[in-house]
Amino acid sequence: MNRRHFKQINCNNLSCLLFLQRSFAEVPSVHTVQLPANVWVRLDDGMHELTASGGQSWVYKDVVVHLQYVKDALQVHVKSPKAPLHEVRLQWNYPLQANATVLGDHWERTYGDAAFKQASFENKMPWYFIQHHGNETNCFGLKTGCNTICYWQLGNGKMQLTLNTQSAGVGVQLGNRTLTCAEIIATKTIGSENTFDTARRFCHMMCPKQRLPTQPVYGINDWYFAYGNNSYSLILEHTSLLADLVTDTANRPFSVVDAGWAAYSPLLPNDCCWQDDFSRPNDKFKDMHHLADDIKKLGMRPGLWTRPLSAKYNDNKRLLLPPIPGRDNPKQPVLDPTIEENIARIQHNISLYRQWGYHMVKHDFSTYDITGRWGFEMKDSITADGWKFNDSSRTTAEVVLHLYQSIREAAGDMYLIGCNTLSHLSAGLFELTRIGDDTSGKEWARTRKMGVNTLGFRMIQHNNFYAADGDCVGLTNEVPWAKNKQWMQLLAESSTPLFISAQPDALGAPQKQFIKECFATAAKKLPVAEPLDWLTNQQPAKWKLNGAIKEFDWS
Repeated sequence: MNRRHFKQINCNNLSCLLFLQRSFAEVPSVHTVQLPANVWVRLDDGMHELTASGGQSWVYKDVVVHLQYVKDALQVHVKSPKAPLHEVRLQWNYPLQANATVLGDHWERTYGDAAFKQASFENKMPWYFIQHHGNETNCFGLKTGCNTICYWQLGNGKMQLTLNTQSAGVGVQLGNRTLTCAEIIATKTIGSENTFDTARRFCHMMCPKQRLPTQPVYGINDWYFAYGNNSYSLILEHTSLLADLVTDTANRPFSVVDAGWAAYSPLLPNDCCWQDDFSRPNDKFKDMHHLADDIKKLGMRPGLWTRPLSAKYNDNKRLLLPPIPGRDNPKQPVLDPTIEENIARIQHNISLYRQWGYHMVKHDFSTYDITGRWGFEMKDSITADGWKFNDSSRTTAEVVLHLYQSIREAAGDMYLIGCNTLSHLSAGLFELTRIGDDTSGKEWARTRKMGVNTLGFRMIQHNNFYAADGDCVGLTNEVPWAKNKQWMQLLAESSTPLFISAQPDALGAPQKQFIKECFATAAKKLPVAEPLDWLTNQQPAKWKLNGAIKEFDWS
């Protein structure tokens, strides 16, 4: 479609200089992004600015970046037939009001630091950002499932989008293929929308094809009182104790068996988070099929934790990723996800859990196992420089997407919870995603930081990307019940998944009665909760829950 057919919006806000308004038969009016002022690519020898050629193409030697409008999106395509390509960078002129604030996303989970902040060009905002000023909100981002790992920067009169095309720690080798890097979309306030409404609508635009649970998800998980020291008998004790509190038999809760069940590596005996063979249980569990059956007999639906890229201690080295900083323990070998033999093994294990009778699988650690870094460590780069996958012809994002799609295919009708997964790539593939770092059964401050913060600022993704799992209530004797009770209430009434880790001797009559009430609430479909003070409070305390306004004391 020719640019001359677009009509620019007339408005006083300087950010509108970036918006074009277009009309389609099925959509009365959408906002799209103008073509950038500058385009660069990074090759092995550094950054290179491209020269505009043909209206919507930019060229440097045989490297071509082509931008194409397709309905509501601006697609970014790149060719680099000879030179390994590290990134594509687009930049727009973007004057910003002095008191405007912005909310960026995270690569995978949030880490207690999400907030509306003053814009700074030094800050990288993964995937999208929400800009707030007065009564107006502007949103810029990428459609989910993109083939690059992307971040935005805003400040100094500029808006910049970097599309990381690396394959592991080197430039991708595209050869003769054209890579569709991403689809850029944007929107702004419509009518009387507040910032939360606009941001939720934008998240739906970014992920138009969700895969969601058919009913609200709730239940129990043993991690936050067992911390890997679990067993067949402990799981059944935990399940039996809380199954008596279930009243909604039309929507049964889940009992999720967390880390600690699989066969241990002889090099790391009793290490619950690094296990050798996720197709075999250890001696504490013996038979996972029978365990699933026993959980069902108690009135709950069985779920299971796994670490898909964990290799066996004696696997052939050709199957493994090379050691890099952060991932260099020889006792913890990691499978290379670009090798189809490994993908077949992962799919076999996921399919096996379904055969055993599990209804949900929580898969964990894949981002860390690939990159050697947690999301909060990805400030300068996603991973260490210089290392390679077995196959360098696909970007890291493409490799991760293939892994996720393979897990999805093998899971069939089982629900999937992505944990430590790249949020924008898991959207539309997994029914649930853990949206924040671990809460705690040992310290309230961690639950307040990781749980309350992430629920407040990723609530806009809930039921737009996936069911947003803010993590468990660690109900133990080490965390004050008065605090845990509030966290449980927020989860139960928010419409997000509710999981409780209940230490048996921490369950008195008041706890049991409140869990019973929260289970009944969480089993029903509810309106999406709205954090009313999220623009100014990093741990939102004022919430709209099922039509009522409630305030919490997170201190």
